[in-house]
Amino acid sequence: MAEAVARVASLTVFPIKGCAGMAVERREVTTTGLAGDRRFMVVAPDGRFKTQRRHPLLATVQPHLEGSTLTLSADGRSTCTLDVVDDGPRRQVEIFSKSHPAVDQGDEAAAWFSDVLGTESRLVGVTPEHHRPTDGLVPGLSGWADSGSLLLLSRAAADDLSDRAAERTGEPIPLERFRANVVLTSCAAHAEDDLDRVLLGTAHLAFSKQAVRCAVVTVDEQTGARAGPEPLETLASYRLTDNGVVFGAKYTVLAPGEVAVGDDLRGNSSRSSRDIATVDAGPTELYPASTEP
Repeated sequence: MAEAVARVASLTVFPIKGCAGMAVERREVTTTGLAGDRRFMVVAPDGRFKTQRRHPLLATVQPHLEGSTLTLSADGRSTCTLDVVDDGPRRQVEIFSKSHPAVDQGDEAAAWFSDVLGTESRLVGVTPEHHRPTDGLVPGLSGWADSGSLLLLSRAAADDLSDRAAERTGEPIPLERFRANVVLTSCAAHAEDDLDRVLLGTAHLAFSKQAVRCAVVTVDEQTGARAGPEPLETLASYRLTDNGVVFGAKYTVLAPGEVAVGDDLRGNSSRSSRDIATVDAGPTELYPASTEP
């Protein structure tokens, strides 16, 4: 059996793309990641997707997904409880210039999100036939995540960044900014960059790529206000590559299983560390273009 190289400190499911996460103690790992992760997405009437890059108030929405019930809450708003529509009339949606069928979740959800965001919106879910490939060294599948099935981040890396930012600005950086599905302890900072094939609980994963960071990490998750330019400026001082600022790693699910907080992450840690080619922190594209409305 492969050696234990880290331990699962926390697990977070993000039922709705761009909204707050839902902490869980145990979760099924499906071919698209933690069960229910990015199962839903907010779109404009024409089907184009919305995220915190253009709509930071999404961060204030706290979804809770339990079976076929989705509950939406946000400070100052009435709670909205929905029966999830798993299969129904298709609505074509667009994410990163690619079109996919989705299942509309109804007028009540649309009205609630339109009120929160101050712009007409619809909530859509994945279809039973949903098939959205990811890129990277080992391609996989995802729900509505930008890319990658699972995002792993070492607590040591997050703590190091927070300390660096606090030294520069006087303000630490909350771990929640990085929207990781799996936070790892009992490992070195950025250990997630150095692995290849791993066993997470009983699920088999493969390293896909480092996570390139954008403006989403500058949003205050509590208020929905942009708190930038941090942590991007601090990250750019030591995690800037030719592809952009990287922090955390995305993994593909090779074989489904189950994972729980406290489980070991097992794998081969003998792979040489991936080069983080730091370049001069001059002008760089930290805010990738998208097709968001």
